Amino acid sequence: MDFPFLTLITFIPLVGAIIASLIPGDREREIKWFSVFVSLIPLVLSIVMWALYVQTDGGMQFMEEAVWIPTLNAYYRMGVDGISIPLVFLTTLLTTLSLFYSAYTIKKRVKEFFVLFLMLEMGMIGVFLSLDLVLFYVFWEIGLVPMFLLIGIWGQPKDRPQYSAIKFFLYTLVGSVAMLLAFIAIFLTTGTWNILEISSLGPLADSPALAVAAFWGIFLAFAIKVPMWPFHTWLPDAHTAAPTAGSVILAGVLLKLGGYGFIRILLPFFPALFKQFAPFIGVIALISMIYGALVSMAQWDLKRLIAYSSVSHMGYFTLGLVAAAATLDVSDPLLTSRAIALSGAVLQMFNHGIITGGLFFLVGVIYERTHTRDLKAFGGLSAKLPVYYGVMMMTGLASLGLPGLAGFISELLVFRGAFHIMPTYAIIGVIAIVLTAAYILWKIIQYVFLGEFSEEKWRAIFDPEHWHFSLDMARFEVITMAPLLFFMLLVGVYPAPILNVINAASTAILGSL
Repeated sequence: MDFPFLTLITFIPLVGAIIASLIPGDREREIKWFSVFVSLIPLVLSIVMWALYVQTDGGMQFMEEAVWIPTLNAYYRMGVDGISIPLVFLTTLLTTLSLFYSAYTIKKRVKEFFVLFLMLEMGMIGVFLSLDLVLFYVFWEIGLVPMFLLIGIWGQPKDRPQYSAIKFFLYTLVGSVAMLLAFIAIFLTTGTWNILEISSLGPLADSPALAVAAFWGIFLAFAIKVPMWPFHTWLPDAHTAAPTAGSVILAGVLLKLGGYGFIRILLPFFPALFKQFAPFIGVIALISMIYGALVSMAQWDLKRLIAYSSVSHMGYFTLGLVAAAATLDVSDPLLTSRAIALSGAVLQMFNHGIITGGLFFLVGVIYERTHTRDLKAFGGLSAKLPVYYGVMMMTGLASLGLPGLAGFISELLVFRGAFHIMPTYAIIGVIAIVLTAAYILWKIIQYVFLGEFSEEKWRAIFDPEHWHFSLDMARFEVITMAPLLFFMLLVGVYPAPILNVINAASTAILGSL
């Protein structure tokens, strides 16, 4: 198809950022709503592109290619398949909701905030669409600076935003440098940056030691981004310090860049090495799942609790990925289970973005009113804030994997695939599901909403001078959460539309290894 869907979806946010930067700074209302309008365009285009996508074809569609840097043999090469298309939609959706929410809550340096957010959207979308390693790396790095500034400037002063932003930057940069060196080594042996071509060439096959070094260099970059244990320590600090919209994008999309990189680059480039190291990476997945859940249970800061839950939930993704990589024979009877595990891993990324993004919005709802996230300061709010209670209950139950909601489907697929291939890992991993239910029900639902409501305690934390909207969820907060609740329910009840797209691409990728 000649219509440049991918270019428009990627660069319209950049055009919007440039125009927004030219609007006088004292016209804050115009800047906010112009940015929201601009973010709607990629969202609509991603929906149209998904509707036009041929689900039965697991390969790339809507391809765009042009010579970019002839000296480097680098091309502007973009494409989309069933792995990337749900993630592009997730990015555009969460960006629009984040900007809409921020239009009501951001009061400081408005122009800079919205310009940086649109630039961040461009970088994230570009990663999901790039099919050239140079282009992939450029977009990968573009998103680093806006998020660094969003955390450092708009973060809460008591949460050490500058420290958290620098920690986030350094962690990501270390992984990025290792990945760049591996990319250069791959190019020097294959002569191409084309991601699809490299997958079929068996890069560094003649240099086993160099192949192992490149594998772990790329693994490090993606593991930091996911984040896997023990590379996760930047995440709780960054989440806690970031403004609400920054936390939503950080958990909802930025973590998925690492997961997407594993599926698009590391697994197809080095399938034999991935199979060789699968048992070890599987142990990392189990530690991430169980450790993340245990540490979440120990938290009393609501935002930090949800941040550690991301370490646990992305461990499910890693388990599905490892199960899919554990054998290579395309005639193997385990191929179906491998495809199920990989499809579950991809769906877990989408579901985690919807659910955890919603949880961070809900933390923002209560924090804007009280300026505290201490779970011990709440109690009995189900009577005071019934709408908020209902929305949080549904989102929390989706997070713990209640049947009928989105979290259950992806976890079921991951464990169904892994149990056939790596049964011991799957059995141990079930512990994390029990722990997740414990910290959601005990720490969030019980401490915030149940028990006796204390008017005295509420007066001590509520800030009526700062908060001018309704006491329970304001209309803009309900509108922000409504699409996320819709997808939690839709994917939980009828996952076929998204799962068919993902499964066709997963099967194609595994069949080509």
